[in-house]
Amino acid sequence: MRLGSDPRVEAFRAEFSAFLDAHLPTEAEAVPRSKSSADVPEWARRWQRTLFDAGWLLPGNPPEFGGRDATLPEQLAHLEELSRRRIYHSWNPQGLGIIAASILTFGTAEQKRSWAVRILRAEITAALGMSEPGAGSDLAGLRTRAVLDGDEFVVNGQKVWTSGAHDADVVLTFVRTDPDAPKHKGISVLLIPTDSPGLVRRPFGSIADPDDLDFNEVFFTDVRVPKENLIGELNKGWGVAHGSLGHERTLLWLSFAERLEDLVRDAPSDREWYATLQMDLQALRLLGYRALGGAGDPAELSVLKLLGSEAVQAASLHALEERGAEGLVHPERTSPPNHMNAEPFSSSWFERYARSFAGTIAGGTSEIQRNIIAERVLGLPR
Repeated sequence: MRLGSDPRVEAFRAEFSAFLDAHLPTEAEAVPRSKSSADVPEWARRWQRTLFDAGWLLPGNPPEFGGRDATLPEQLAHLEELSRRRIYHSWNPQGLGIIAASILTFGTAEQKRSWAVRILRAEITAALGMSEPGAGSDLAGLRTRAVLDGDEFVVNGQKVWTSGAHDADVVLTFVRTDPDAPKHKGISVLLIPTDSPGLVRRPFGSIADPDDLDFNEVFFTDVRVPKENLIGELNKGWGVAHGSLGHERTLLWLSFAERLEDLVRDAPSDREWYATLQMDLQALRLLGYRALGGAGDPAELSVLKLLGSEAVQAASLHALEERGAEGLVHPERTSPPNHMNAEPFSSSWFERYARSFAGTIAGGTSEIQRNIIAERVLGLPR
């Protein structure tokens, strides 16, 4: 089973391929490299604006938001072509795929113009402020407070694991605005500029490398945020949260399929795990196409997320273990360099395995996905 056999979809794919042939940045142009998920070098900003202006950034969007009203099969063809050429979609992935999408879904017309379009055109970059020290997968447990004071909110609290915050211009921040409401209510969403007085960002290293500075702690001390920066309705941020994660999850399985294809190419083996890797890849694609075809319950996206993230992690571990001590050499390259791809996807086997844990955590942990599958797909009791 494969979506995209429709002649119109294949014509769409061919048009995009021709566009890439004509406009892709050269290796010489792409020398400055991104240092975090919100650090977008100038060449990458120009490239993202080129995609936006031509309607190839997010083809499913209307033209004024970087698209061409593409159908879902056409959007899949677009992402498949990027994957085939190993082109990283955006060096500000959360800004593009979650934050701008959330503003377009829940924001006002003015917010779409002043924030979403600027993020989509890479004029500014954005980070996502969800997780807190005591509220990771349990977003409803967040404690960062925002109190309305006239025409401004006053924000106090802390976020953590905020990818790229130290390089971002704005953080989409989930805050508690009604402390007396039930746990899943009383949450609101604010766009907070990172140069706001009282906002402090502290980047810290990851398991992959102490100098891999992407994660941040973000502290808010009496940070004043204009009321017009409220995204969606007051105290109804839980719906925005689900919408934000929905944007992240819909085609998230495709990124896992891409990682699995990378492993098939980069880690050939005659051992049983390599056959399992190829079967997992085929199963993920078939289930993904089925979901895009409209079959099944939306909760089945959790099956795709769980299968994809766990398969990438398992295969990465096997590839590392098979290479023994050599797999621990770091830094190292495990696939040919590609100036349009992100370096972590071709780094040492140790780093590739270490980074696989992000897939089983971000967008809802594997444990959360199993709960969703048990309750909403299999119908098991809570």
